[in-house]
Amino acid sequence: MVELLYAQGVLALFNKLIPISLIVLLSACGATHPPSYQKDRAPESRDQYSGVEGMAQYQKDQSHLMSKELSDKCKKAKIDLAIAKTNEDSKEIHKQNSLIKSTCV
Repeated sequence: MVELLYAQGVLALFNKLIPISLIVLLSACGATHPPSYQKDRAPESRDQYSGVEGMAQYQKDQSHLMSKELSDKCKKAKIDLAIAKTNEDSKEIHKQNSLIKSTCV
């Protein structure tokens, strides 16, 4: 009889400890999640993304970087066009006009 009560007591204690242990473990895991992305850095400097929010930011950053690259190419083509016009280089003028049409939005 004593052994049965002891076994029931141990089982009851065990059943209470399991949920408590799981709650502590899961809350500890939640505390160690890395940030979604490096908010303190510019899009060009970010290299770590985590979770759904991080992936959404990654896509925004990639879009921003592609737009910036096109903008930079556009500016360079306009400068090169001005130089080509100064030098009266019709071949280079045509080339830069094509670049401007494809990169300047």
